[in-house]
Amino acid sequence: MSNALNTIIKNHTGRSRTATLEDVAREAGLSPMTVSRALNNPKVVRPATIARVMDAVNVTGYIPNMLAGGLATSRTKLIAVVVPQINNNMFVDTVQAISDELAARGYHMLLCIVGYEPDAETEIVATLLSRRPDGIVLTGIHHSSDLKRIILNANIPVVEIWDLTPTPIDMLIGFSHEKVGNAIGEYFLEKGFTRFGFICASDRRAVVRMNGAINVLRAQPGTEIREMMVSLPANMEVGRAALKEMLSGGERFDAIICSSDTLAQGVIMEAEAQGLRVPDDFSVIGFADLNFAAHNRPSITTVSVEKWDLGIRAATMLADRIEGIKVEEPIVDTGYRLVIRESA
Repeated sequence: MSNALNTIIKNHTGRSRTATLEDVAREAGLSPMTVSRALNNPKVVRPATIARVMDAVNVTGYIPNMLAGGLATSRTKLIAVVVPQINNNMFVDTVQAISDELAARGYHMLLCIVGYEPDAETEIVATLLSRRPDGIVLTGIHHSSDLKRIILNANIPVVEIWDLTPTPIDMLIGFSHEKVGNAIGEYFLEKGFTRFGFICASDRRAVVRMNGAINVLRAQPGTEIREMMVSLPANMEVGRAALKEMLSGGERFDAIICSSDTLAQGVIMEAEAQGLRVPDDFSVIGFADLNFAAHNRPSITTVSVEKWDLGIRAATMLADRIEGIKVEEPIVDTGYRLVIRESA
């Protein structure tokens, strides 16, 4: 049966449809009643039977409906929004913009914080989809194959945000992290700098930005680069500790490149604590142009992305698709802007 299902369930027209309890029963070679009992009351079912049912669930991508049966085919006016974190303000504006725009269109937002582990994202999204949302917003473009299968089987509109690819799951609005990194590298080469320190959060998108900058910098002979990966959440304390460690061996830098404004703020604080001055002793750059960056002392040079506009447009694309309005541009590149301030 697995080959016949070919992961995505098809109806008689050949279009994708949501997997049903009957599909799971056929895959498992059991009756729908047994499958239902295994899912809803596993204590009365043999472990071997439960294992067969769960294998069939994984193959079909079946998502148990936790709402009343009559709601499964009608709109719930619920939109699931999935972000890795909001405790460093990186995604706050985007999430708020999505919420405001969805509310204006008559939808409710269900926000879910999933961290940066693909398996955790997959598990949580599967749970979200059991509530039968009308659409879903995912952060980034790198998802597990299991998650992609679940999303495709759910057969609902999806918008991925904060990244760029020519092959999204459905719709996409974001920017190229690699090009952001390239722009940072080019800026510092133009200043004649040769000694660089990178303080980068252990987040895939942050690493792409760092590598984009490094690829540009290494094209210049004589460039010295030191990389330091830091744990999440990448807050000011982490930024301070990272710079302290980088300076502990007497190494000196022309510029410290940080994967976020929050890390950059911590670096500036630690520099001051050690009797160093930014940008006299070294320059500092962050990312995202968070609300404090322009008001810090020194103000933080950074890369600005359209966080609010991105959220508005993501919500609009999703609501339009749900309501049958044609989305003219399913892939949108919002671009970025290098903001030069006192720190660099």
